[in-house]
Formats: sequence, C-alpha cells, structure tokens
Amino acid sequence: MTLDVLDTGRAENETEEMRAKREATIAASPPATFFKLRAQLLKQGRTTDLVSRTDNMRVHIKVYASGGENGLHNHTDEDHFHLVLEGSARFYGPRGEEIDCGKYEAIMLPAGSFYRFNATSEEPLVLLRVGCKAAPTSEHNRQNIYGDPLPTEAPGNGQVEVIPRPGEYWGAAQ
Repeated sequence: MTLDVLDTGRAENETEEMRAKREATIAASPPATFFKLRAQLLKQGRTTDLVSRTDNMRVHIKVYASGGENGLHNHTDEDHFHLVLEGSARFYGPRGEEIDCGKYEAIMLPAGSFYRFNATSEEPLVLLRVGCKAAPTSEHNRQNIYGDPLPTEAPGNGQVEVIPRPGEYWGAAQ
C-alpha cells in the first residue's frame, strides 16, 4: 500500500518537495511495536516478564501466586506504575501508608518513592508494570530505605521458587 493511501495527514495541495519531505520523515520514524499480554499463572512464587520496551520505557507483566515485593524499596531512575489486572494487592509506604488495589486500580510511583506490596487475593495477582526513565535520585537504581542496593532476588525481598500452574494462563490467546 502506498503512502498516499496510508497517510491521511498529508496536505491537500502537496507539492513534490512536500511529498519528499513527508516520505523522508516517515522513513526515519521508528515503527510501532505490537504485543499481547499473556502470563503463566502460578501455584507459588512470582514472575516478571518483559513484554515490550523502548529506550525510555518498559512494559512488564508480573504474576504473584502470593506474597509480593516484601522489601520496602524504591526505583531511583524511573517513574512507574502497577495496574492490577487480576486479583488484588495491598501497597505500603514508608510512613504507614496502606492502599488496597483491586482489578483495574493502580498506583503511580515517581522515581525515589518507597513502597512494598503483598498479594491479598486467593487467585494469583497479575500486574501490568510500566516504567519510564527519570533523572536518577541516587547512585543505586533499586535501593532499600538505608540507600543500599536491594536486588530483586535479595533474600529480604520475598523471592521463592516459582511453581507454575500447568496449562493455566491469564490474558490473550497464544
């Protein structure tokens, strides 16, 4: 299909110079990326799967059989949010904050904002996590309340062996 058919934004009285400029602009632009949200449900543990990314943004689908991210932490180099797609979660802040999020509810976390959460539903918690680059607030990109690095797999962060539910998935068809 030609650009003339696809491009509904071109000027009505387009000159050859305008056409050449339009075609060069479109040729230099990155293509869109399409993806589906699909995740293996779990009997135990948690998973984080990257589903799409750009230089500035990342989209993950996260599944928690129970538990959560139990270590109070922040991400110092990105703004991000968690949107509950299935199940429910309780998010905690460093000053005693508690907020319950159910299906289609979310929490926005600016870079440097401390939080932790636990799954509160009987069914697995499925989250959409979207993060984008922000100016770092510390030398460590993920840290505990003392400013020390806190890797995802750290013992105090609630990581346990992942046991999938065979053949059980959330989301789009394969």
